[in-house]
Amino acid sequence: MNPRERSFWGWGWADRFPDEEARRSLAEQAGAMLGTKPPDPAAPPRLEGIALPRPVVAPPPELAAFSGAGAAERIAHTWGKSYGDLVRGFAGDFSLAPDFVVRPRGEEELERTLAWCSRQGVAAIPFGGGTSVVSGVERPPRESRFAAAVSIDLGALDRVAEVDEVSRAARIQAGATGPALEAQLAGHGLTLRHYPQSFEFSTLGGWIATRAGGHFATLYTHIDDLVESVRMITPGGVWQSRRLPASGAGPSPDRLALGSEGILGVITEAWVRVQARPRWRASAGVFFAEHAAAVDAARAIAQAGLYPANCRLLDPVEARMNLVAGDGSSVLLLAFESADHALDGWIGHALAIASAHGGRCPDGPVLREDGAQAAAAQSWRAAFFAAPYLQTALVSLGVIADTFETACTWDRFARLHEAVGAAVREAAVRACGSEGILACRFTHVYPDGPAPYYTFVAPGRRGAELEQHAAIKRAASEALSSCGATITHHHAVGRLHRPWYDRERPAPFAQALRAAKSALDPAGILNPGVLID
Repeated sequence: MNPRERSFWGWGWADRFPDEEARRSLAEQAGAMLGTKPPDPAAPPRLEGIALPRPVVAPPPELAAFSGAGAAERIAHTWGKSYGDLVRGFAGDFSLAPDFVVRPRGEEELERTLAWCSRQGVAAIPFGGGTSVVSGVERPPRESRFAAAVSIDLGALDRVAEVDEVSRAARIQAGATGPALEAQLAGHGLTLRHYPQSFEFSTLGGWIATRAGGHFATLYTHIDDLVESVRMITPGGVWQSRRLPASGAGPSPDRLALGSEGILGVITEAWVRVQARPRWRASAGVFFAEHAAAVDAARAIAQAGLYPANCRLLDPVEARMNLVAGDGSSVLLLAFESADHALDGWIGHALAIASAHGGRCPDGPVLREDGAQAAAAQSWRAAFFAAPYLQTALVSLGVIADTFETACTWDRFARLHEAVGAAVREAAVRACGSEGILACRFTHVYPDGPAPYYTFVAPGRRGAELEQHAAIKRAASEALSSCGATITHHHAVGRLHRPWYDRERPAPFAQALRAAKSALDPAGILNPGVLID
């Protein structure tokens, strides 16, 4: 039996890309949704038809045993999975392919790779699952000072190496994907419970390097909250923080490794906090006639100290697109889970808060020990993990479809939401001739503010999609910045968000980050152009 293959240009498994008949049906739906003529499906690229630039360098003898320069390897490590990456991939553009791919089987081979790159002045691009949506895993332009680049694939480092069941922690190698590490932890009755949308393909090292957001909508929202210590190989030496539950000893080395996006070193493993697998679950879908009331309910629940695992608010457009509600309601998806106790009281109190703000839960909560979910939550979960596949299919139709996310304090949300809506719709009209569709959901909520996540869809013009998308993305980012929100809550900075990240961070911190890079990566080979110049 042939192993299942990942798409070389789109999201996920190649066999999930719909055939022409299915895409024609999707085109009819997209046209009806956007009020335009249904777009014509174009044929996807064929691997054997891709033309690659000649490599500038070849694997040297000291790296040859764990390197590859075949076309398929270079193509698979060219782009991440941003909208622009999908458009370029669908067009067969792999002009920024790395010269070769390195797959170290241990730290010694990784150290050898970084030493060679430093001596030769070759850019070294850490590569986890390749799911970056911010241009975080591509090589710098060939006209930069780095004419050559290698991609460092950590996929061979994929084991749960050690489990401390007393402290509930595990030492896991950085190349382990979500399913791989969860399968290994399951044998101990444990789980990391970190489920980003990219869970199936992204890796622990990638989560740490990008400060990924995960399953929990409150309390343990980011991988930051689950990291106990980090081990990283840098050109300047081994970075290993001490394993501790907490410390007040100066600035934390783990805080610098978290979100470093591969510019300081290559993460090889980490001790992470794990927990017993949940046994009790409670979930409910709450419907609101007014979105503002739903926002107030989400805030009240976030400030009540209940810490639900899920507290996601879908606006009417988001609820309709994901088949959760079609009557114009905003829907608040609530869920609690525990390995220790039943959750009747927790879900009951959350529903009482929602009801006080005008919410209604017609089906009541679902209280189970077998993992069942409320119907609205089931519809949402299925749509959530299918969304990247849908985006890939829409790209093949020439439709512009993308997301952006942020976080702000509660007092700023109303102004932010209005400003983002106006900016995106105006930009879409100018670039696409139609304001398209804009939907919003809260992915995470904190006592002091929400993390709004926006989806926009607009008609594209074949050959002009990248320019159209850039205009909308730029307008959205400017609106976020002008309202005092962050340019990203959990998608990282990469190269895509650099202009706004440069404004967001304090200038002295940028100088300190450059100094840290100079100390750890004197030749500047690691992921040039990300976070700093």
